[in-house]
Amino acid sequence: MLSVVIHSISSNTPIQYIKGVGPALAELLRRKDIYTVQDALYFLPRTYEDREHFKPIAQLTPGQAETSFGTIRRIALVPMKLQRKKILTIAVADSSGTLLLKWFHYNPKYMMTRFKVGMHIVFRGEVKIFKYQKEITHPDLEVIEDTHSTSLHFGRIVPVYSETEGLYQKTIRRILNNVLLQSLNTFTDPLPPEIKERHHLPDLSQSFQEIHFPKHKTSLDLLLNGTHPARRRLVFDEFFFLELGLALKRSQMTQEKGIPFPSSQTFKSQLISSLPFELTPGQKTALLEIEEDLKRPTPMNRLLQGDVGSGKTLVAILSALTVLEHHHQVALMVPTEILAEQHFKTLTTLLSLFNIKISLLTSDMKKNERSLLLDNLKKGEINFIVGTHALIQEDVEFFKLGFVIVDEQHRFGVEQRLVLKQKGFNPHLLVMTATPIPRTLALTVYGDLDISLMQDMPKGRKPIKTKVIHERQRLQLYDFMKKECAKGRQAYVIYPLIEESEKIDLKDATQMAEHLKNIFTSFRVELLHGKMSGEEKKHIMEDFKNKKIHLLVSTTVIEVGIDVPNSTIMVVEHPERFGLSQLHQLRGRIGRGSEMSYCFLLSQYAATEESKIRLKAMEEHLSGFKIAEVDLKLRGPGEFLGTRQSGLPGFRVANLITDTELLIAARSEAFNMVSKDPQLSLPQHQPLKEALRHHWQHKINFINAG
Repeated sequence: MLSVVIHSISSNTPIQYIKGVGPALAELLRRKDIYTVQDALYFLPRTYEDREHFKPIAQLTPGQAETSFGTIRRIALVPMKLQRKKILTIAVADSSGTLLLKWFHYNPKYMMTRFKVGMHIVFRGEVKIFKYQKEITHPDLEVIEDTHSTSLHFGRIVPVYSETEGLYQKTIRRILNNVLLQSLNTFTDPLPPEIKERHHLPDLSQSFQEIHFPKHKTSLDLLLNGTHPARRRLVFDEFFFLELGLALKRSQMTQEKGIPFPSSQTFKSQLISSLPFELTPGQKTALLEIEEDLKRPTPMNRLLQGDVGSGKTLVAILSALTVLEHHHQVALMVPTEILAEQHFKTLTTLLSLFNIKISLLTSDMKKNERSLLLDNLKKGEINFIVGTHALIQEDVEFFKLGFVIVDEQHRFGVEQRLVLKQKGFNPHLLVMTATPIPRTLALTVYGDLDISLMQDMPKGRKPIKTKVIHERQRLQLYDFMKKECAKGRQAYVIYPLIEESEKIDLKDATQMAEHLKNIFTSFRVELLHGKMSGEEKKHIMEDFKNKKIHLLVSTTVIEVGIDVPNSTIMVVEHPERFGLSQLHQLRGRIGRGSEMSYCFLLSQYAATEESKIRLKAMEEHLSGFKIAEVDLKLRGPGEFLGTRQSGLPGFRVANLITDTELLIAARSEAFNMVSKDPQLSLPQHQPLKEALRHHWQHKINFINAG
């Protein structure tokens, strides 16, 4: 036990004030992101070793890491052949046999002083056979009285932590033990007893104690598979405080004053009746949900999820008409200039029935054009503006911004969406994404947004046939493409990069475009890539849309939102180089007309296991929601969302893929609590409020731009 307990220890106490940690060790701990007592408590073991049970030496299995007990019989320094160095050997014996412990790197003075013949020691390491003798090289060992003795390192299930140079297992265990001894009595458990009871969760201090130093006879399996009650409690806390923050944020948003836009059918009915097709059930439902939000005197914060080609843009435009009829402005922010141009043309065509002034703002506009546009926007002479991130520049001002639409949410940082929203008086926000968001991410990253889901596709579209093919089938593929092009259809050939890579043997899209021109002599072949100027890209896409180009060789610049219904073939070269969601997005560029479409994934190399799973998923699934679930499992949440600025909170314990059940339970408890106590003002909720403010706020601040 500690001789002195520092009573002023709290979770925010710097780690160097813990017994046994000075400035030098504190510096090493900082390399592992351990700055405070709380950081140390959440520095969880990466695995555990069973050192509770000692095997007799005779039963130790070569090739296995084993724990045993014995008495030192001999200590010797053995000269190494051809070297001046000596090997330290300690012969250990028990009633069943003997074993040799060896060190090639050691401190002679310390080792010869520390260990003596006759001492009882416990040891662990990988058992090997050398010259018919069992041995362990550089074992972990400790002097003990007998097999009933316990320490931090033996006679128990022992935690194994991530190390860094100069900071090793025994040191980490000693520090963590001191942290627990000095801090746990000062901890307040903020979680209400009834929640702990409902979900069979232990107290917080008990959870930290057992996750770091499990009790005698604790199940090793529960610790290793992540289902131990101590871990469940810490996971629940991470989810609960995140969801509590989101629930409070949503509650706060319902108090914000926004601009109500009562539903007006004039423009909308006219546009719907002019369409050559009927809205899908999913589009109708989403439209009703958005209309209900727009009627309220609080700002809408809604995520519109739909698979590629499900008609989200039309839903957004129809919703915008309500706002335009009430003489407020609408802003649509998209990730690329090609897409901004396409949306601008779509809007101009669709809304030609009405007296609505639509403008396009991009970063490559001439100075005088831009200046005139911004002046008109500020005066209210522009009703609907489409743009890229150029919309959020400081000099962009609106007259009366009422509705913000953000297309392809994951391409923009949270701060960018916030900036655009702040250009109006609490305008309504609609976020659209064609990357279906698995449920766990919808409950966290987008947890404060209402969600509209569109899973059906417009009538008349045929399912896309997807096939993985190999280099030997290339000529057959070209013959098929020629036949399709002869029928008036168009094709994409997609490459993962624009220049030759020295490290990865990938064909260059430029060379391939020239090669295909020689093969498809009766057809026009052109190249589109990211290094072209905006004007060049625009010109090529115009020609492709107008059927002047039959075959478009492209890098992934066509990935998002491009709509050419006549294109029915997509060939993806080196598909193993693309992520699963990216492949699905690319495939979504075809299958937009009434003709059968084909996606060929042309793989030239022996695929890794992961790329095989990706390509198989593409062949088996057309649903973006199914694809997203597979992708999330393969890549994990951080990589799935693409960037740190996506708003994904960093979880220290929780795993969004395996801990879904706890996430749903924690969300339910948090939202239920806030519905009954919107300010967390009840006395029993004060510890929660305090914990939220001190320890969890940084995870919640920029979760979303709602």
